[in-house]
Amino acid sequence: MFTGIIEQLGVVKGIEKEGENIHFTLQSSFTDELKIDQSVAHNGCCLTVVNIEGDLYTVTAIQETLNKTNLGDWEIGTKVNLERCMVMNGRLDGHIVQGHVDTTAECISVEDQDGSWKYTFKYDSDDVTVEKGSVTINGTSLTVVDSKQNQFSVCIIPFTYEHTNFHTLKSGSKVNLEFDIIGKYVAKLIQK
Repeated sequence: MFTGIIEQLGVVKGIEKEGENIHFTLQSSFTDELKIDQSVAHNGCCLTVVNIEGDLYTVTAIQETLNKTNLGDWEIGTKVNLERCMVMNGRLDGHIVQGHVDTTAECISVEDQDGSWKYTFKYDSDDVTVEKGSVTINGTSLTVVDSKQNQFSVCIIPFTYEHTNFHTLKSGSKVNLEFDIIGKYVAKLIQK
């Protein structure tokens, strides 16, 4: 379980393919606090730590994960939003995030709003967003604006822009989406 509040940017330092799986090695300043078998959200995708060496740690993505996320696009040097699992006695500053990516989306525009940025995304799934509802983009908990069918926007403050990988996104960038879990349950119940 995560909150969508990004702790830091990690950097991809190694990529090794083994069968259909890909092992990603990342560098992070909190690697010394990790342990084998711990869950860490990478651009919103929950992956298990399988190896630790110094300030580097390794996680493995299976084909199912690669099919549903933007991890297959990572290269050496890619900046990745990182969040360790939430502590149950802490504040929930973002929203309830499972670390289970629902689909990817394409950034279709980035608008500089003289002090903030408005990003618009389109996606192809039956999931919905709602005005002022929550959505997770690359693991970042955000508030939806301009909700439309298969499209929505979010506005980013300077802190989020600088401390997540939003500053690397441009029109055409692929991102991971996790829709609000409560909204998904409501939609499922309505379908019944």
